[in-house]
Amino acid sequence: MEKIFNFKLNGKDMRVASSPDRVLLWVLRSDLEHTGAKYSCGEGFCGACTVIVNNEAVLSCQYPIQNVNGKEVITIEGLQKNGDLHPLQTAFMQHNALQCGFCTPGMILGAYSLLLKNPQPSYREIVEDMEIYLCRCGSYNRIIQAIQTAAQAMKGYKS
Repeated sequence: MEKIFNFKLNGKDMRVASSPDRVLLWVLRSDLEHTGAKYSCGEGFCGACTVIVNNEAVLSCQYPIQNVNGKEVITIEGLQKNGDLHPLQTAFMQHNALQCGFCTPGMILGAYSLLLKNPQPSYREIVEDMEIYLCRCGSYNRIIQAIQTAAQAMKGYKS
């Protein structure tokens, strides 16, 4: 049975009719046409589907839509502000941490969540926090460098 769920998506009020147990990934991609979150493993092991819910990274392929009711969701499409890339997006480009780009939205949003909690993480903290994300291109060193660069660039940055 469908229910109505209300939440903010990238700063805009949303009202979605859906089965409560339908996962957020399919609502975002199929219903709302926000395709930045990717379907990859479908089991919550790769991080390609990562989005932010109330400032926490969640795996949208495992996250029922009912859990976002009344909350704020940010996808990669909502990270930039007024047409300006977020420092994480810029740093990923500067360090060539994009490669094929499939895992990039999830990686960036995972890093965003990390930097919200820990604005100046150590190398070890970055590695530990990001280890759930799989990059088929093997760009891990460049990804870590990009996160370190973004952490410096974000000092005083208002999200």
